[in-house]
Amino acid sequence: MIYAFLADGFEETEAIAPIDLLRRSGKKVVTVGVGDNMITSSHGVTVVTDTIAQEAALTDELEMIILPGGMPGTLNLEKSAYVQNAIDFCVKNGKYIGAICAAPSVLGHKGLLRGRKAVCYEGFEAQLEGAEVLKDPVVQDGIYITSRGAGTAIEFGLKLVEAAVSKAESDRQRKAIMCF
Repeated sequence: MIYAFLADGFEETEAIAPIDLLRRSGKKVVTVGVGDNMITSSHGVTVVTDTIAQEAALTDELEMIILPGGMPGTLNLEKSAYVQNAIDFCVKNGKYIGAICAAPSVLGHKGLLRGRKAVCYEGFEAQLEGAEVLKDPVVQDGIYITSRGAGTAIEFGLKLVEAAVSKAESDRQRKAIMCF
């Protein structure tokens, strides 16, 4: 099971593209509302989540969490005790953490990216405290998968599929959606 945390002000593409690709690959992705189950994106799109953070159990079934960026979505994710607990659970149990755009800053502020390779939205590099910041669209370093922004959301989703399923499935999804 994979949790995709959505907080008011999230960036739509950065959330929906990875959710879609993971579900196409047969993964159970649960959208988790931070604060409520009606979450409004940074561009005014309201979505109804599958559950709310307070009800999202942290168990061995959890394989990965996804933190989409956007503003003020990233700030709302960071101030959520539930999201912080989920990050800590993933770190402690070796579960994947995907963060895109501004959201890698949440990991940076916790010191989790020190000595690791990571990427983020331009202008947030200093927030990745101690990371080796690259310019690639998507970077995986251990359990951390980071990506630059809305324009890299498909690549981010495909890297999450590779981590959660396989490289072959990621390649299959790339071919299916890109028609080449």
